[in-house]
Amino acid sequence: MRVPFGFLLTTDYWLLTTPLIAIIPLARYTTHMRYALPLLSLWCTLPIFAADPRPNIILFIADDQAWNDCGAYGHPHIRTPNQDRLAREGMRFDAAFLTCSSCSPSRSSIITGRYPHNTGAHQLHLPLPKEQITFVELLKKSGYWTAQAGKWHLGNFVKDRFDQLNEGGGPSGCENWIPALRSRPKDKPFFLWLASFDPHRPYSPNTIPRPHKPEDVIVPPYLPDVPETRHDLAMYYDEITRMDGYMGQVLDELDKEGLADNTLVLFLSDNGRPFPRCKTTIYDSGIKTPFIVRWPGHIKPGSSCPNLVSSIDIAPTFLAAANLTPRPPVQGRSRRPPPTPPPPPPHADKS
Repeated sequence: MRVPFGFLLTTDYWLLTTPLIAIIPLARYTTHMRYALPLLSLWCTLPIFAADPRPNIILFIADDQAWNDCGAYGHPHIRTPNQDRLAREGMRFDAAFLTCSSCSPSRSSIITGRYPHNTGAHQLHLPLPKEQITFVELLKKSGYWTAQAGKWHLGNFVKDRFDQLNEGGGPSGCENWIPALRSRPKDKPFFLWLASFDPHRPYSPNTIPRPHKPEDVIVPPYLPDVPETRHDLAMYYDEITRMDGYMGQVLDELDKEGLADNTLVLFLSDNGRPFPRCKTTIYDSGIKTPFIVRWPGHIKPGSSCPNLVSSIDIAPTFLAAANLTPRPPVQGRSRRPPPTPPPPPPHADKS
């Protein structure tokens, strides 16, 4: 008698069972059972490999970019087409703040989801202690491949939380972003910590092919509007545009490889611009950050959020996106959007 293949294995595994059909026909169940059973027993002991459906995650970190120094937040002259693209395709947060307006303490809060006085790295250049738990290692333990590229500034004790480190690079710090993305294993979801040196000082003229001009500059009201200030701010603008170009390369690579629809992308800065009354202060110009998130199918394109969010919310949000439960010592709150409820079942026909 003939036994349908689905009687032996559920239809969910049909593609995985197809090679068995080629190895031994099961058309005549009784005739070939003595051959089929050993093969089926062997097959049942093999692990079942299925693609991990969890999203890839990319974190872009600018170095000293003010919250409103990009087109997405209304600046009319700084050329940031890729930050603007993220905002068009995702959500712009209008009240996002950092825990500290200084580089390494801010980054320590981002990677741990904790306030600076609890990270053990509350001052500039203090390394993050080894006993601190980062969201990166939790992603890694759950099956993610994790890599860093560009600026580090977290010390030596937590480097082992990443599968791959690509520290430094120059002059932008973004030169290894694409190689890091391309080096990932293709059978795992991935997390990339992509950090730039731009637009940190010192500045040089002509860092981009079409530099900004002094007349392009909008001088903040607390800085003197003199030629020297305008020249300095124009070179700062240039480095923002240079970093933005590298962000565009990553976004284009995601499109090219068919990864964009299943990749959560977040962009922010570690603190405000490196000018008086900005970086290292707790004015908005120092501690407020651009904060743009794109996650197709989960975040409405072109939307904005007026609610207060903190950089310590990044760690629990990434963990929740990876279907992991954020737990203490994480102090932030997950901002993962709630899942879209399934449509109600159709009414039964009672006729």
